[in-house]
Amino acid sequence: MRSLLYPLCAFLVLTGCATYRPILRQLRQNPQLTDHFTGFALYDWKQQKLVVQHNASQYFTPASNTKLVSFYAGLVTLGDSIPALRYSLRADSLIFWGTGDPLLLNQNLPDTTVLRFLRNRPERLVFSPANYSGPRFGPGWSWDDFNDDYSTELAPLPLYGNFVRFLSPDRVARLDVEPRFFRDSVSAVSVRKFSRDVQRDEVRNHFDRPAAVRPFHQDIPFRWSPALAARLLADTLHREVSVANLRFDRSAKTLYSQPADSLYKRMLHVSDNMLAEHLMLLCSSVQDTLNSSLGIETVLKKHLADLPDKPNWVDGSGLSRYNLFTPRSLVSLLGKIYKIVPQERLFRLLAVGGSTGSIQRLYTTDRPFVYAKSGSMTGVYNLSGYLITKKGKLMLFSMMHNNFAGSVADLRNRTAAFLTEIYQRY
Repeated sequence: MRSLLYPLCAFLVLTGCATYRPILRQLRQNPQLTDHFTGFALYDWKQQKLVVQHNASQYFTPASNTKLVSFYAGLVTLGDSIPALRYSLRADSLIFWGTGDPLLLNQNLPDTTVLRFLRNRPERLVFSPANYSGPRFGPGWSWDDFNDDYSTELAPLPLYGNFVRFLSPDRVARLDVEPRFFRDSVSAVSVRKFSRDVQRDEVRNHFDRPAAVRPFHQDIPFRWSPALAARLLADTLHREVSVANLRFDRSAKTLYSQPADSLYKRMLHVSDNMLAEHLMLLCSSVQDTLNSSLGIETVLKKHLADLPDKPNWVDGSGLSRYNLFTPRSLVSLLGKIYKIVPQERLFRLLAVGGSTGSIQRLYTTDRPFVYAKSGSMTGVYNLSGYLITKKGKLMLFSMMHNNFAGSVADLRNRTAAFLTEIYQRY
């Protein structure tokens, strides 16, 4: 009997390999995929095994695919709702500490839970930043990105998304500034000396704009400080908010705000760096301190120690090029996520090919078949997620492109053509 089993097993292995041989051939021979560094891993969920691997154990810069790891960190660390504030009563004062909650008055996803809580408190309001021990930028971030909306500062108590929104709706000299607190910090300059419409001073919250205004919309990070946070809160609450560096009280109560899924959905759909970075602060807040590195280290040790290849994970958003992940580790991560999040909920949170998010203009078929997270920067384009083939197979995939000289749009289209072939073939 044993002599019959060996040929049968060999036949099954060879048949399985042959099934996906055209895909592997493409990865090895197609000039569209060999003129740069490409990695790919494909996992058949029903078979519970990797069926295609191409440079799958090699390390790549993940860019915003890192947000999938931050998403998983939130899932295994936070509950259904976001912790918005920690607070404690001392005599006639209400002392409060931030949790890193990025939704307070966020102009893209506003939440006012904290305002409602603080507005009618009879105590004196005192904000303490003492539980925050991290820097304002993540490791490896480019210093000259300070004026760009994807590079907002890290803070224990973010407000308004930590950016100023400039909006000129028409061709007259009107310029809307939100929050209005910063209106007196804007100067008109007669000569355009920068490529963007508005330019912030590197070290302070002063903004230059052209005297001749044309229609535009620009979000610019502001320099956060505890004093500025207190002033912004006081300006909104119409009552005094003072600052004191008071040690965190471990018996402090927690105020919760929005459902966590509201944060996850926007973060994954539009690749919001600010939400991703502060999600890692939220994860560290359950340990009574705010430090992204602590949150990352804890998740790696407790929940990701069994990844096939140990990642170099340094920030929440993927803005840093210090991040390094392999395709097969990202596929393993996708499997972990799929096991704890029901498919309907998970696919609603991810970008959907032909429908929502960063891949809404791709994968346009009669029914959606790609649910994924993209990640891009100069010379980098990656896409990792879930693919349902024409025959109904659920596949987990990670396709990573690094070190190309062409446009990200070109690699985005090449990836779409490759994955569409998998959809059609299987």
